[in-house]
Amino acid sequence: MKTEGEAGFDACNCHAIRQAARHVTQFYDQLLAPSGLRVTQFAILSRLRRAGPMSINALAALLVMDRTTLGRNILPLERDGLIAVAPGSADRRRHELSITDAGVARHRTALKYWREAQARFGSAFGEERAATLRELLHDVTASDFAAGG
Repeated sequence: MKTEGEAGFDACNCHAIRQAARHVTQFYDQLLAPSGLRVTQFAILSRLRRAGPMSINALAALLVMDRTTLGRNILPLERDGLIAVAPGSADRRRHELSITDAGVARHRTALKYWREAQARFGSAFGEERAATLRELLHDVTASDFAAGG
């Protein structure tokens, strides 16, 4: 028989989402490993490649990531020459991130591993269920339930 605390923990939305996120992240990291990127780094390069140069704050907002966590993730990308950090074009006090040619090349290499991860996830979980899951998770991210309203 489960205690009240155990039953609540099993029904915790946050725990279930974080546990699934860690599981999926480990899977993608494993498949992306030959590219030398982790899935978070791949996401950073993907956003910069698609959207162009942007501030750290703008990128953090797009990735729904804490600015400090993003800062830790961009350090190895900058060190390896995959992204460049430069003063902003509109405001020289702000720094802008941009993907370099080496970053585009590494991203291209990683894409084949990412596509394999996507295909394996879709095959194991079901393409329709995977699409529904993404839709639901996008809805969670876009909602304002955390605002307390």
